[in-house]
Amino acid sequence: MKKGLSHGSRFYMALIFIFLYLPIIVMALFSFNSSSSTYTFSGFSLKWWIEMFRNEAAMQALTNTLVLAVATAICSTILGTLASVGLFNAKNKLYKNSMMTVTNIPMMNPEIVTGISMMLLYAFAGALVNKTDVLGFWTLLIAHITFSLPYVILNVMPKLKQFDINVYEAAVDLGCKPLAAFFKVVMPNIISGIVTGLVMSFTLSLDDFIISYFTNGPSYQTLPIYIFSLTKKRVKPDMYALSTLIFAVILVLLIIMNVAQSKTNKKGKGAAR
Repeated sequence: MKKGLSHGSRFYMALIFIFLYLPIIVMALFSFNSSSSTYTFSGFSLKWWIEMFRNEAAMQALTNTLVLAVATAICSTILGTLASVGLFNAKNKLYKNSMMTVTNIPMMNPEIVTGISMMLLYAFAGALVNKTDVLGFWTLLIAHITFSLPYVILNVMPKLKQFDINVYEAAVDLGCKPLAAFFKVVMPNIISGIVTGLVMSFTLSLDDFIISYFTNGPSYQTLPIYIFSLTKKRVKPDMYALSTLIFAVILVLLIIMNVAQSKTNKKGKGAAR
């Protein structure tokens, strides 16, 4: 019976991986197709990869997306780390629980609701200052920070709970200033959570479409929105190449993050022993 369950679970996992990754594998394969066919592989060629780098509109959208993702990751990580430390040091449990509940709302709230509500907020703010073209990079940045911030807090907070606060207090008692003690004592112990939050913020911002669709303007177009605009006509395989490149970058980042986190956990266990 146990063997049957084991084989069944393995078969189920295999199906999940096939449905998740087979479309990506097919997309990557046809990005090297010598023809523009999406169902017949005519031969191996780098034609569409070269065409991708020649597409100025796609490269501009990619640049915009990367700039936005990096800015979102940096801002979210700084704000999220500060918020985590503040919530961790809060003495009032009701206040702490209330703030954590509010923090989780952007994750639980449907993206389309968040996108429409933020668009209406920006339109209202623009009407107050008699400005119609308010949507652009800054509105996108605020929106992306809003939905990325909870992920940073949820990654940093457990690391703070695992940290022995007595070590920090001992450093302060021995003459170290609070800010210096934080960077020398606390930061090394929570750095894995900070890096995880940074990478998650970057990847979330990189592939966001729904919220970006409602909060971007004509002056600043991200890659997901640019690709969506191409669906009105036939998408060429150079977009397959671009999507494959983005997938490869995110995959490498996730592998590096997981390896670094596993090494940090091993060091923590070794120190505990």
